[in-house]
Amino acid sequence: MDESVVVSPDWLADRLDDPQVRIVDVRDAWEFDGIGHIPGAVNVPFDSYRGEAGDDPGTLPGADAVADLLSAAGIEPEDTIVAYDDTHGVFAARFVVTAQVYGHDDVRLLDGDFSAWNRAYETTSETPDVDPTTYEVESFSFAETPLIDRLAVEEAIDRGAILVDTREREEFEEARLPGAVLFDWREVVDDETRRLKPEDELEALLSDHGITPDREIVLYCNTARRISHTYVVLRALGYEGVAFYEGSLTEWLANDGEVESGPASAE
Repeated sequence: MDESVVVSPDWLADRLDDPQVRIVDVRDAWEFDGIGHIPGAVNVPFDSYRGEAGDDPGTLPGADAVADLLSAAGIEPEDTIVAYDDTHGVFAARFVVTAQVYGHDDVRLLDGDFSAWNRAYETTSETPDVDPTTYEVESFSFAETPLIDRLAVEEAIDRGAILVDTREREEFEEARLPGAVLFDWREVVDDETRRLKPEDELEALLSDHGITPDREIVLYCNTARRISHTYVVLRALGYEGVAFYEGSLTEWLANDGEVESGPASAE
């Protein structure tokens, strides 16, 4: 697993005193304060970088909002960010993708979540002292990111790309993009350890669904949260041809895109 994308609790524990490793907890403030958090973590709740008020596509918050959040968290452009939540990493993965899209070079997902960390390491309820920075963020073009729009998805379908639906089976059977395969994002998580399954198991699991490194892959869900987790996992496994449909099924349906429904075929 590529540590420039996903890091273990042991990796992070060894770097708690490194001032350039900034830990971001994306849970609600009441969890961060009341339940505790990883020492040194700052709280950037999911709702603060998730919304449709910005000018950018999908539910991305916009460059100004991201700049304000990173500045308030005391983060500099050269820092290594490690994000976590307490939901197997799916909300934290959305932060990872958001920060990357807006130009932060080094942002990683903690393998596991707060509960996984808490099994092996201490937590704290102390709020860290944060010196705000002036983080500058510019808007982006799709060509500079893994994001693709609806027209690019249609072109990918014509090229024979594999469309990967990361939602639950019931959602998939209600409506899905044409030819999509079902791959619930939670399949990569070990429920007992709360961490990712071993790398060889992940590769076999993905291969069983036809999701292989040699294919052009387009990920979607409803509003681009769940695909964030699958995207990060694929990148950590070395997959390169992975596209991220930010608008996902919500945008597809709003534009009267063709859908399929009914039971999933045997996989």
